[in-house]
This record gives sequence, C-alpha cells and structure tokens, in this order.
Amino acid sequence: MNSEFILKIKSLHWINDNEDDPEDLCCHGEVEVTIGNHFWEYSANVSASALYFLKTLSENHIIYEDNQMIPCCGHFMLPNEDGKTVTICGCTQGIDWTVLHEDNAVKMVLEDETEVIIPFEKYREQVFAYVDEIEAFYNSCEPKKMPKDEWEKDTYLLFWQEWHRRRGEKGRTDTFL
Repeated sequence: MNSEFILKIKSLHWINDNEDDPEDLCCHGEVEVTIGNHFWEYSANVSASALYFLKTLSENHIIYEDNQMIPCCGHFMLPNEDGKTVTICGCTQGIDWTVLHEDNAVKMVLEDETEVIIPFEKYREQVFAYVDEIEAFYNSCEPKKMPKDEWEKDTYLLFWQEWHRRRGEKGRTDTFL
C-alpha cells in the first residue's frame, strides 16, 4: 500500500484570474493532490480548502458530510453558533475524502474505499506548507477592501481568526489587512 500524501499548489490567483484584486476575498488556484496511488489536478477555492485542511488537524472529516476538502467554490461564509468558527458554503463540485485520526496517524479514506494511513506529523507538514503558501500569496497582494456590510466583514475576520488559531498563531488577525 502506498502511504503517500502530497498537496501541491500549481498557481494562485483571484476569481478574475488576476494576480491581485483587493476586492476579492477568496483565493483560487490550481491544486495537485496525491493520496496513495490516486492523483487529482483541480481548480479550487484554495482559501476555503486551506481552512478545511486546518480543521482536519484536530477534527475528523467524513466524505460528503460537509464541504469538500478541495471545493470548487465558496459562495459565502456563515459564522457557526460557537462564535469561533465558520462554514463556507459553495456548490456540490469538488474533491472529497474522509480524514480520520487514529493514534498518531491520519487515515484518509477515498470514495473507492482506498485507505491511506500516514503519520500525523507528515500530514500536518503538508497542511502547513499548503496553508502557508496561500497566506503568503494574500500577504503579497494589496490589502483587502473590507466589505461595507458589518456581518460580512465580521464573518470574514472570523475566518482569519479561525485560520490563525488552528495554525497556532493565536491572536493574529493582521493578514492582508
């Protein structure tokens, strides 16, 4: 059994395919994913996928029960009842698989029931490299123009608070602002 897991970003851009757009809050890109002997290339909402990967560092993810691990889009965000997390709502297109925690390992179960188990540290390494590359892209662009709507603005800021908390950067909310 091949226990490989690789997340690779081929390109990053905003929805209009520009390298910078201060009004676009969601980063998109071309992503390659290798899990065992399975390989995908996909055009995705990478900012949404990054948050969902960060969530899997401490939570299980069951295929098709929530947003896809690599979603096509993310039309809007909703704050969850806990006031600390968001749900990103998009379409039904994307690539998804199950992520389960077992001792010091992560088991990924694909749609065809293929199971790939890797050490948690290796999984976290891939996730951190992926999310850090996306955040670096945000930081390389002009500061974002915050939505005028307070609810939208607060939800967007909550997205980044959750991102940094899960990444281990407590109290940091200054990315791209």
